[in-house]
Amino acid sequence: MKRCRVIGPVLIAGLVCLALLAPGCNLQQGEKKPRMTFFIGVDASGSFYNSEDYEDSLSFLAHYIYGHMNGLDGLDVPRELFVASIGGSGQDEPKAFHPYHDFKGKEVSQIEADLREWFPPKDRYTDFNAFFRQVARITKERNLVLAPITIMVVTDGIPDFAMVTNRTDSAEVYKQIDFSSLEYLARRVTLRLAYVSPKVGDNWRRYVPRKRVRLWTVDAEIMRGWNEQRSFSATSASQHRLWEWIQDNVDYRVRARAI
Repeated sequence: MKRCRVIGPVLIAGLVCLALLAPGCNLQQGEKKPRMTFFIGVDASGSFYNSEDYEDSLSFLAHYIYGHMNGLDGLDVPRELFVASIGGSGQDEPKAFHPYHDFKGKEVSQIEADLREWFPPKDRYTDFNAFFRQVARITKERNLVLAPITIMVVTDGIPDFAMVTNRTDSAEVYKQIDFSSLEYLARRVTLRLAYVSPKVGDNWRRYVPRKRVRLWTVDAEIMRGWNEQRSFSATSASQHRLWEWIQDNVDYRVRARAI
């Protein structure tokens, strides 16, 4: 009986030690956490360009991409990165998604120059649905479904009225935005909209049908403050206030929606 009493605690202690050691071993063999797949959408339509936030948004995106590509001050380093326009000259127009390699090793100024060349403000339509479907297609084709997905879009957030017949009811316009291709695409899908107005952001939250997609909007007035976080005497890699501001305001961790 005494022997059994001794073996029991020893066995339990051994199991506890194994449980504590196992996560450490796993972290050494792989990554500490799954790396995200980033999709970035650029609204190059006339409505966003006329809002005067288009120019600012491209400059911000250049810093945003640079900070993430280099994992500065804790920003998530993407497993994959794809950047495309969310509009076109017609509805359902396929878009070229610029991959991770187009940004690798580039400075902020080089990234910004590329964005301005690739996304001149000449799109006639803002087609969120076509963009979301292409995101889903690329994710499946490249077998990226196991990693969390973040979709970051710089836009005024206003859907093209040509999507619906009733142009006067804003609720009906936003109800036409289709998240169905994203809902079960990965274990976590987060959509971030930057440069929207408070009213437009509220319309997305209230009227766009969704179940599992996490939604985060940042008002244009808040986004315009990113420049104030920059230190013009510091290098791009040393913009600590900016990277902290991005984590707190743009990359905010959104909770899953209660269903």
